[in-house]
Amino acid sequence: MTSDTRQSSARQPVTALAEWRALAAHAASLAPLHLREMFRADPGRGTRLVAEGAGLYVDYSKNRITDETLALLLALADRCGVANRAAAMFRGDVVNVTENRAALHVALRAAPDAVILVVTDPPDPLADVARACATHDRVLSAGTFLDSLRFRVHLARHFDVDAGSVEAQVIGDHGTSQVFLWSGARVAGVPVRELIEARGQNLADVRAGLEKDVRYANITIIEGNNASQFGIGIVSARIAEMVVRDERAVIPIGSFNREFGVTLSLPSVVGRNGVSQVLAPEMSAEERQGLEKSAESLRSALQRVQQKAA
Repeated sequence: MTSDTRQSSARQPVTALAEWRALAAHAASLAPLHLREMFRADPGRGTRLVAEGAGLYVDYSKNRITDETLALLLALADRCGVANRAAAMFRGDVVNVTENRAALHVALRAAPDAVILVVTDPPDPLADVARACATHDRVLSAGTFLDSLRFRVHLARHFDVDAGSVEAQVIGDHGTSQVFLWSGARVAGVPVRELIEARGQNLADVRAGLEKDVRYANITIIEGNNASQFGIGIVSARIAEMVVRDERAVIPIGSFNREFGVTLSLPSVVGRNGVSQVLAPEMSAEERQGLEKSAESLRSALQRVQQKAA
């Protein structure tokens, strides 16, 4: 596409472009499809619709996306000159037209003492990257806060009680190595293990089912309303409230842990300066071993990122 065409595109709304209309029509055609149908029709999407770089692995196969979707997105980006604009930003060109200046990191420019919250997926290794760039420890990862809330909701649903009566936490990394603290899970002070046994249920079966529901909750949510950003959005807003109001609330959240050498989630006191104290919950031997495994997984991921950056 010529530069004249791109400049012409910049003068009209994106929604007026033919490429946008093609993408919108394509999205409408995918809307009725269930993710299970898409995997049945295209078994290889789980290994093809992924991206890996700098030690990070992103899997977007569990979204209503196909190869055609990516082609249409790239066509729209090309029509809008996204590559040229990105190059201009990294060259230091004046891209911020309202301030007539180059783009700078707002948080570090305007508030060097700010608390930084990383909500990317995965959040923990990138929080370590952000911490190195910011040169301070006031960097938080959304971590397992959302996972813990989902854990409580699913336990409450299982026992038919209000989620506010459930105390349960997920710690470690926000990923497949996260650790569910079943030994400390309680409903109104009563250990969950006792409640399950009183029902004559098998703990292993209940545990496997609930952990699967929590780990893959985002897929169920996407299938229901085509998006999963609402949960992390609410969690991000809640963490921001804790910081701004200096609430000193205790939640499972990611921060740099010197014992493990990486950012991971443990119950922590959150306030104006980020995490002021990390608490050590009681854990079974199995859970402690799981936390060590989770930390090792994060250390390996961070090491790959650092090797790529070197």
